[in-house]
Amino acid sequence: KQETEKDYENAIKYYTEALELNPSNAIYYSNRSLAYLRTECYGYALADATKALEIDKNYIKGYYRRATSNMALGKFKAALKDYETVVRVRPNDKDATMKYQECSKIVKQKAFERAIASDETKKSVVDSLDIENMTIEDDYVGPKLEDGKVTLTFMKEMMDWFQDQKKLHRKCAYQILVQVKDVLSKLPSLVEITLKESEKITICGDTHGQYYDLLNIFKLNGLPSETNPYLFNGDFVDRGSFSLEVILTLFGFKLLFPDNFHLLRGNHETDNMNQMYGFEGEVKAKYTAQMFQLFSEVFQWLPLAQCINNKVLIMHGGLFSEDGVTLDDLRKIDRNRQPPDSGPMCDLLWSDPQPQNGRSISKRGVSCQFGPDVTERFLEQNKLDFIVRSHEVKAEGYEVTHSGKCITVFSAPNYCDQMGNKGAYIHLRGSDLKPEFHQFTAVPHPNVKPMAYANTLMQLGMM
Repeated sequence: KQETEKDYENAIKYYTEALELNPSNAIYYSNRSLAYLRTECYGYALADATKALEIDKNYIKGYYRRATSNMALGKFKAALKDYETVVRVRPNDKDATMKYQECSKIVKQKAFERAIASDETKKSVVDSLDIENMTIEDDYVGPKLEDGKVTLTFMKEMMDWFQDQKKLHRKCAYQILVQVKDVLSKLPSLVEITLKESEKITICGDTHGQYYDLLNIFKLNGLPSETNPYLFNGDFVDRGSFSLEVILTLFGFKLLFPDNFHLLRGNHETDNMNQMYGFEGEVKAKYTAQMFQLFSEVFQWLPLAQCINNKVLIMHGGLFSEDGVTLDDLRKIDRNRQPPDSGPMCDLLWSDPQPQNGRSISKRGVSCQFGPDVTERFLEQNKLDFIVRSHEVKAEGYEVTHSGKCITVFSAPNYCDQMGNKGAYIHLRGSDLKPEFHQFTAVPHPNVKPMAYANTLMQLGMM
């Protein structure tokens, strides 16, 4: 039977009921922790694993779960400590030993990266590339940029080439990356656009490396053009195993229609996530580590939010951990960095709405959850009508909450080949800015599983 979101939601419900009757059962906490891991509620998963260990400090699975939760949150040192405990108690457990070694490798790599980074002269990868003199071999018959420029013909050829699971020549990939870095770095952190009465824009949510579903969006809704503008709201990469194809296609359209094709950063356009959920592994497998470094530089220049007609604000995650944040504060964010652990930049990428008023700690273990009252106050202070965000899988592909003032759109149908959800995109027209939802279902893709390139720690299920 296909494991779906619902099974995990039900599991969470049953374990919660069981814990009400028997609050000192470490196994129930540990099992609920696993269900939370599966639904990406890493903050809750961490809390449950910790609780299981408070009840029974010899419960080995608890250490495993806590390590997995910390890994998912990019807290590698904390994870390493728990893997150490498991290996000490079970020296013959191959899986545990492998995870311990893998995690230890990451901790060392991170320390090494920090040591180099403090070398103030942080050079761009671009400086060490000689793209001009990269030769395209005679036996390469795929698409090439025309005089170094992206054209519509090139885009159509590249999309077909990718559809056949072929690889774009590295020279072309580098050309796209260098040019798009230049375009993005000139944009403000908050992009503001005006839609005329007669114009409409299409807003898409997470695409997560599901290339064949991206092609389907263009088939259903038309290719991007000056008269058919798009906004893709972050999380282009990771999980799905065609992330390179997705991101190069999106970057290509950004170069072709810089004023009519918009991209915002998601929480997965970051090093920590890419290391865990597949994008770094995919770029290294299809190209090189150096190219991943360049992607990382480019991602740091993606804008964080977009405002349409001074009325609708769009961001990947959501609103803020404290009241009083203004659009002007967003304009001032210095975004060219890995996101911090707290503050407005972190919130824009990570927060989620909740049905009850006020704020609570995030189920994800990062940022916060914000209620309808928070949304109401923010919109009022900034004279906005509503917000559009993504970041959460929804069964129908979209969800309208907070009395119509907070809209979620998610564009990766049958997410990770197992959630069974629809995808959706939104049309907004300049005349009334009333959201119009369009749903679609997943299309077949070549037999490459999601997470094929993910860190082995994330692939191996979670004991």
